[in-house]
Amino acid sequence: QVQLVESGGGLVQPGGSLKLSCVGFGIVFRFNSMGWYRQAPGKQRELVAVITPGGTTTYGDSVKGRFTISRENAKNTVFLQMNSLKPEDTAVYYCNKARVTGATMTYSDFGSWGQGTQVTVST
Repeated sequence: QVQLVESGGGLVQPGGSLKLSCVGFGIVFRFNSMGWYRQAPGKQRELVAVITPGGTTTYGDSVKGRFTISRENAKNTVFLQMNSLKPEDTAVYYCNKARVTGATMTYSDFGSWGQGTQVTVST
């Protein structure tokens, strides 16, 4: 059974930083491209960053230059370092499988989703 566990969210002021972590159980991350998704209230889920098995990264325009995705295969963990946070980054963040072709990221998943971790950017 696949289980994804996200952590590291919280309340931060604009301009601040957070580092999210995602650990997987029942699935081996290193064979897959992994992505971070986010969903704000009343909005569709958005794929913001992808990292391939080889370590190539791709970002959405809304986070490019501010967010960094990385992975630690030995710990079956994916990270999202978020800097220069803005109020519009407020959302629940999830990790899951993803795909990328050239500069185009596309949704995928392992058949289930974790609980996500809430990120709130506010004064």
